Amino acid sequence: MNEHDLPHDPLADLGFETRAVRAGIERTQFGEHAEPLFLTSSFVFTSAAQAAARFSGDEEGFVYSRFSNPTVRTFQDRLASLEGAQACLATASGMSAILAVVMGVVKGGEHIVSSAGVFGATAQLFNMFGRYGVQTTYVPLTDAAAWEAAVRPETKMFYLETPSNPLTEIADLDAISAVARRHGILLVVDNCFSTPALQQPLSQGADVVVHSATKYIDGQGRVLGGAVLGSQKFIDECVLPVLRTAGPTLSAFNAWVLLKGLETLSVRMEKQCANALEVARWLEAQPGVARVFYPGLESHPQHALARRQQSAGGAIVAFELKGADDASARAAAWRVIDGCRVLSITGNLGDVKSTITHPASTTHHRIGPEARRAAGVGEGLLRLAVGLENPADICADLGRGLAA
Repeated sequence: MNEHDLPHDPLADLGFETRAVRAGIERTQFGEHAEPLFLTSSFVFTSAAQAAARFSGDEEGFVYSRFSNPTVRTFQDRLASLEGAQACLATASGMSAILAVVMGVVKGGEHIVSSAGVFGATAQLFNMFGRYGVQTTYVPLTDAAAWEAAVRPETKMFYLETPSNPLTEIADLDAISAVARRHGILLVVDNCFSTPALQQPLSQGADVVVHSATKYIDGQGRVLGGAVLGSQKFIDECVLPVLRTAGPTLSAFNAWVLLKGLETLSVRMEKQCANALEVARWLEAQPGVARVFYPGLESHPQHALARRQQSAGGAIVAFELKGADDASARAAAWRVIDGCRVLSITGNLGDVKSTITHPASTTHHRIGPEARRAAGVGEGLLRLAVGLENPADICADLGRGLAA
């Protein structure tokens, strides 16, 4: 997206941290300092004529909180400012954001190309669309030639995560967006792991960004939320009709909580990335660890690309255990998890509390063993989402787990 395409933003010249605190605020007649919380399902009109004009779209204004609410709009405007997007539409969850994009873009008989290492629920969603005649081809995230080779006349969308879940592979957005532009295909990027604090895919060739705001945008594991960002035309014509009709709505309360999360996003990500790098380096030195996956490490195969596209390596660290065959790898991984006393055993991520999970039996279990193997998600793989604890305590806890 070109900078001149963006609507006027009175805070556009201010820094990221300032916009994360102040963008989108429209004070009411009461002059409140904190963002107001509008817990209302509907809105009152001054006349029947105004009601008709609002419903038809001839007059701007709020109609019904299924698709328009002042608190939700403040969140949308703030996140759009941070991502450098013309428009944003918030949804009930990250998965509903992806659903809204697919429903708004693709129809029966058309085709999606997706990176192989996507979140398990995302792969399940694409598989569900197979019932309605939408086919999906999975290609290696890091192989731009494979994306080119997978294009068909009916291909409508490229979809990828960068960094990927859970192996933290990095997509070359310049290369893949060039393929997409050459064929007139929409490029959708899941920016959940990096957030706009670390990268802005729209400035690197993406057409659409999706978020699970449940993760780092909230940052404290409190509420669910999602978002779709792109051009005003795309949001109005493709995504809004889905939200308005199907109703995967972000509640006003959740939007208010997510606004509070955005205020601290920059400082949280800076510290969590620093902690993650320290933990990743410690893991590389452990005799029981075969390999560590973290873009901030020089050993990561896309380390140079990550340094070019992201301002830091992120807060997700995956590692593979050494010396466990297929039959015993799961049991060994579970022993590591059960041996930890500080890390939370949960599939969620992005929290200030560090979490640990076994992707093959949790987040990616529904995609099946063959698909997991193709995505590199083995039974000996563990995923950490590093939080704000003292990194020495995180390493000591992992040491207990590895000793088990």
